[in-house]
Amino acid sequence: MAQTQARTMPGVLELLPREQIAFQRMLDTIARNYERFGFLPIETPVMEYSSILLTKSGGETERQVYFVQSTGALEKDAQPELALRFDLTVPLARYVAEHERELSFPFRRYQIQRVYRGERAQRGRFREFYQCDIDVIGKDHLSIRYDAEIPAVIYSVFRDLAIGPFTIQLNHRKLMRGFFESLGIADGEQQMLVLREVDKLDKRGAEAVRSTLQDEPFSLSAEVVARILEFVQVRSTSLADAVAKLDALGAGSETFEQGRDELRQVLSMVHDLGVPESHFALNLSIARGLDYYTGMVYETTLNEHPEIGSICSGGRYDNLAGQYTKSHLPGVGISIGVTRLFWQLREAGLIDTSDSTVQALVTQMDEAHLPEYLALASELRAGGIATEAVLDGGKLGKQFKYADRAGIRFVLVLGEEEMTKGTVTVKDMRRNDQFEVEREQLIRSLRVELEQAAVMPVQRD
Repeated sequence: MAQTQARTMPGVLELLPREQIAFQRMLDTIARNYERFGFLPIETPVMEYSSILLTKSGGETERQVYFVQSTGALEKDAQPELALRFDLTVPLARYVAEHERELSFPFRRYQIQRVYRGERAQRGRFREFYQCDIDVIGKDHLSIRYDAEIPAVIYSVFRDLAIGPFTIQLNHRKLMRGFFESLGIADGEQQMLVLREVDKLDKRGAEAVRSTLQDEPFSLSAEVVARILEFVQVRSTSLADAVAKLDALGAGSETFEQGRDELRQVLSMVHDLGVPESHFALNLSIARGLDYYTGMVYETTLNEHPEIGSICSGGRYDNLAGQYTKSHLPGVGISIGVTRLFWQLREAGLIDTSDSTVQALVTQMDEAHLPEYLALASELRAGGIATEAVLDGGKLGKQFKYADRAGIRFVLVLGEEEMTKGTVTVKDMRRNDQFEVEREQLIRSLRVELEQAAVMPVQRD
């Protein structure tokens, strides 16, 4: 039989075990912080009805959807009834609408699952990737205070991920809409198109955005474009600075004033929630390109790696579930595209592989003593130490080399001398030293070492 070449399709992230451990620890850190703020986990099916996912026909979204079809349906030339979800937001809207009577509001959920998009194959773009979302959904009403809580969650997550200094940037869509109206840009669709260009300011630069807005199809006057660029380049360096710059914008329409007032409230409460002023800022260019955002919008960036772009984004929406229910279900939420983030951090050298989840390896000195080695491994596991036992034997040096390559920290040697004395020799692969300990004290000694490492990691020589 001819062999098939082993390969993966472009646009997937397939990791080696120690990379996968690092990735899983990132997911665990995110989930732990979401739960710390009272968010509850849910999962939705990877497949949804096509009619649910594609409530609006045509457009970029439909061109990126993977449809699902059984071989039987394919033989009958039937239209695909199912499709793979392309984000977690549409499934959330369907979930809340379907289970509305069973849920408690405000409904606080987090969801960490894979999504699928037919991205064009290129470096750093993924067709299958994890999203880590939180949302708070209200029934009829949702206080602006929840919009302030979201940055506190973002701060907690990225503080614990320890990937470098970061800034949570905030803006308000009503503030921007009110400003555009004052310039005569009142049409909703035109506003949305301008917002999308403004959202590219940090990526493309002011002159590129200026040129685009003055050319067709926008054809805005040089004076109007100049005022837009002046407005969207407002940034703050502290809470007091943010408030002062909001005050300096002058009077505006009712929509403008509502956006400004809510921004003031949110910025003040973000500070009250314990987010340091160095970690959040006003940024009037943040618009978020998606149509459904209606209020606060957020983007988070790494201060020392702006080329990575936004590592977490989201905002307020008023009627996301309107396609599926007559109930008014406003919400606010964020999403972390963690697969792309992990890849970018790895490429930038900001994260490395992790040690193995196996904490100890029991070596095999003499096959005749295998029962004793297995008993030692069982004792360690019962004591909470993740342990692997060497079952095939071989040269001791080869067993040490295996532990080093696999990232196992402690290698345990139980030879004739140790058995006679009732001790175990422990080689610490991270410290590159070894010590002898009484067998009855072994578990306690290893726990102390592991606890110290958790507080102050030891660097490999």
